[in-house]
Amino acid sequence: TAEQLGYIIDACENDFHNIDAMVVIFGSPGLFPVYDVYDLLDQKMKECRKPIFPVLTSVMNVKDEIEHFIAKGRIFFPDEVALGNSLTKIYHTPKPAPEKTVLPKINEKVIREVIGNSSNGYLTPDAVQQLLDAAGIPRAGEAVVTTANDAAIAAVKLGFPVVMKVVGPVHKSDVGGVVLNVKNPETTRKEFERMIKINGTTAILIQPMLKGVELFVGAKREDKFGHMVLCGLGGIFIEVLKDVKAALAPIDTNEAINLIQGLKGYGIVKGVRGQEPVNEQAFAEIVSRVSALVSVAPEIFEMDINPLLGTKDKVVAVDARIRIEK
Repeated sequence: TAEQLGYIIDACENDFHNIDAMVVIFGSPGLFPVYDVYDLLDQKMKECRKPIFPVLTSVMNVKDEIEHFIAKGRIFFPDEVALGNSLTKIYHTPKPAPEKTVLPKINEKVIREVIGNSSNGYLTPDAVQQLLDAAGIPRAGEAVVTTANDAAIAAVKLGFPVVMKVVGPVHKSDVGGVVLNVKNPETTRKEFERMIKINGTTAILIQPMLKGVELFVGAKREDKFGHMVLCGLGGIFIEVLKDVKAALAPIDTNEAINLIQGLKGYGIVKGVRGQEPVNEQAFAEIVSRVSALVSVAPEIFEMDINPLLGTKDKVVAVDARIRIEK
């Protein structure tokens, strides 16, 4: 009865301090009107400090009484499962972002100089390196060479084995423009002579051969919205799995961590079956730094750092491209 329900709600409200909220599950066979129960429930929901969640299961038997309850501005759950699903969604909803996003400090002066001195289109490797350095994004050591002899010298300095990549073509792998695990000066010279002849190639990029989980961070300018910053697993994973999370810049490291942990392939980032995990904080830091970079340089139309190589100690950029449109 309404009277009994009132006693129960009052007890939960006043006598049990370990109870934070109440779920009132009420049903009726519809043999007689029970408006008084729904009126009391409405009244208690106004008076009680603890929230009350009504689960009203007799949607057919007491349809009129429930409509009377709804007319008072109330809502209800038709069963416990609907309530449970709703509470779960609320529990897992990220906390609101702070009004002012705290971004990492970057060298704004150098960034503006590089953008100012560059023309529309894809930036040169040297300009990309300058932007990454100014944004504080760690990258692998590298050298850009235009002769076979310079290639051999650079490879020795960087330390074998090295990776060789063409400069110019956008999709390097598709044109045979990437060679892995080059182990000596002779092979370096031989591969240089082959790669420099690939259509559109202007130079050869040489980097030390690094190991780690391939990751991706990128950004794209969207009209009226600003920049979308994206992150996910890199290399072929991004093309095959398309497992990417995105958010509007600016993004602090906390939001970046939420994006990373929302990836379907997050298990790979954490480390599975004995595989070394990725340094999540370092990964999130790079996401936030890309966000800071595009905030200072809105002329960046699109950019991607793919791959980044992540280990338990660090995350470094191995390859990147940046396109600007002023």
